[in-house]
Amino acid sequence: MTAASTMRVALVAGEASGDALGAGLVAELRQRFSDAGFDDVRFAGIGGDAMRAAGCDTWFDAGELAVMGLAEVLRHLPRLLKLRREFRERVLAWRPDVFVGIDAPDFNLGVERWLKRRGVRTVHYVSPSVWAWREQRAEKIGHSADRVLCLFPMEPPIYARHGVDARFVGHPMADQIPLQPDRDAARRRLGLPVDATVLAVLPGSRLGEIQRLAGPFLQAAELVAGAVPDLHVVVPAANAACRQAIASRLAGFALPDARLLDGQARDCMLAADATLLASGTAALEAMLCKQPMVVGYKIAPATYRIVKALGLLKVDRYALPNVLAGEDLAPELMQDDCTPEKLSAAVLHWLRDPQAVAALLPRYRELHLQLKQDASARAADAVAELVLR
Repeated sequence: MTAASTMRVALVAGEASGDALGAGLVAELRQRFSDAGFDDVRFAGIGGDAMRAAGCDTWFDAGELAVMGLAEVLRHLPRLLKLRREFRERVLAWRPDVFVGIDAPDFNLGVERWLKRRGVRTVHYVSPSVWAWREQRAEKIGHSADRVLCLFPMEPPIYARHGVDARFVGHPMADQIPLQPDRDAARRRLGLPVDATVLAVLPGSRLGEIQRLAGPFLQAAELVAGAVPDLHVVVPAANAACRQAIASRLAGFALPDARLLDGQARDCMLAADATLLASGTAALEAMLCKQPMVVGYKIAPATYRIVKALGLLKVDRYALPNVLAGEDLAPELMQDDCTPEKLSAAVLHWLRDPQAVAALLPRYRELHLQLKQDASARAADAVAELVLR
């Protein structure tokens, strides 16, 4: 085997969603480069179980990067900086043909910039939300990445304004979720009556979100339960800490048919008649599950005032279904509007107006098809084209 017949791809994924993206990319790139005549295709870097199963040699586990919250980041900063120095030196010595940083921008963009300056081709997979705030980041990301792979169609034009090569590859979640959801099957999996009225309540996956949102969300659910006899409420918790935080709040509300679940957020959304959720990726998932939803969110008041005063937020819509559609498909109740009364009224609108729900579903299907692009295959095409051109 000659040196020229070996293709080396270095990758970094920092959490479970990035690990899944990385695994799909590894499988597709292996096929692309094998078809291009390379006898040996090697993958190495930072990843989790999914990337290892796909054949990536993980020098460090993705869990090493899974740090959240300012205090936790500061506590782990010396270790993270040491890991980044050691990792980028090891990557450079390994002499990859391309480096792919998957999400984790705080870690990956610095590594990409350092490697790019030393002649390594770099790709950043999953754009930060430049469409929502601090658009000028797009230009800085271009200093790190030769190519950016975007999950949403409105992102490449933003990068183009800053002279950055960006490609829309679709969203992997749109590939995973069926176009026609099976509500009855989801209810059977959760042990819910097939003919019940079900409300899913998702007050966030971070403790700070739960602290701000669980109270108004659960009070809203209580108001809805007062208007809808025999309402079943399902509340999925992202992890043990979230479950404990939600459970302590749930006990204070009159919701006899409420169930707190470990994970199973997607099944809860598939099973529900309506979903009340925190703004974020969950809103996209609910759209793909064809869920009529109400989106609520609050940030710390001081943070909100600073963001508004500095003009950092560039959008009038926050929820991803609304951003993608360019219209208000889901009610957004943010900050001072995120009250139990307004949240419950918006939920009751969906539960009482089946015609409004029926009109919503074709729009959700259109958006689903727009995002359903076989993301791993398109991402692999974009990476292989950069390397082989």
